[in-house]
Amino acid sequence: MTPGRGGAAGARADRAEYSTREDARARGLARLREAGLDPREAWVEADLLLRHAAGLTREETLLRPSAPLADEAGEAYAALIARRAAGWPSAYLTGRREFCGLLLDVDPRVLIPRPETERLVEVAAAALAARPAPLIVDVGTGSGAIALALLHLLPGARAVATDLSDGALAVARANAERLGLAGRISWRLGDGLDALAGVVPPAGADAICANPPYVPTAEVEALVREIREHEPRGALDGGPDGLAVHRRIVGDAAAYLRPGGLLILETSALGRQARAVAALIAAERTFAPAEIVRDYAGLDRVVVAARLGTLNEGAPPRGAVKWGDAP
Repeated sequence: MTPGRGGAAGARADRAEYSTREDARARGLARLREAGLDPREAWVEADLLLRHAAGLTREETLLRPSAPLADEAGEAYAALIARRAAGWPSAYLTGRREFCGLLLDVDPRVLIPRPETERLVEVAAAALAARPAPLIVDVGTGSGAIALALLHLLPGARAVATDLSDGALAVARANAERLGLAGRISWRLGDGLDALAGVVPPAGADAICANPPYVPTAEVEALVREIREHEPRGALDGGPDGLAVHRRIVGDAAAYLRPGGLLILETSALGRQARAVAALIAAERTFAPAEIVRDYAGLDRVVVAARLGTLNEGAPPRGAVKWGDAP
């Protein structure tokens, strides 16, 4: 993908205008404002891309704003700003996104992890904290964000993560290796909970977590440009009502959850999607009444329900999962 504004030549022309770090950031900010970003977002992203291009820390850019910017860094920064102005998400340009304190590699094979999903992780971690060695299933893992964050927060936990995309699983596995968590997670390529067959025994999981695609098909084209044009559509499109994947997970989850095991699903904060998911769970008659948890904007975001039954019905065997398995 060429950087735009005349490609590499345009990037060099922009670079010729830079004198200092502060000057580069100011010009990058102006370019992003011209592209339609709001002032705060434009400043944050101009600063992020400058630090990435020049290999600087946040402190270095703030404490030495008048330091000169090396030619190579200036050209790299101009190219990054041009691509961001053309609609590319900054997380794909830098190749990284922070999530729950972990720095994850991301690229166009995976959805970019978002702060709203951190609320799901917080809810799951709090609910599972008292269990000594919980087995967690992450459906549609993408970059591995949910599963890896929970393994980081719960030292005794193990996880099975599934995805339809072998490219996504490659990204997730690389993240697990880099974070030192690969020995506690097993990866499975497959559709929804179908991928668990023969891997997770019946009633074997303490929690099934997912951030399923939840945008109604008719609304995908109305998403902002950087999402619509660059993030994987399969991780966005939730079918006609946005609940196609939720419906399948809810219908299959009870077979894999232990009595008292938790189903924890993220939903869209728009409309009444969380309430619709809670109703789907109630219709299964295998779960206690669902709880709807709000995000930090005060919007309904996460639906949590416990599998009916008693915890002394017999612990399932754990030997079916081989940690670190390839898909």
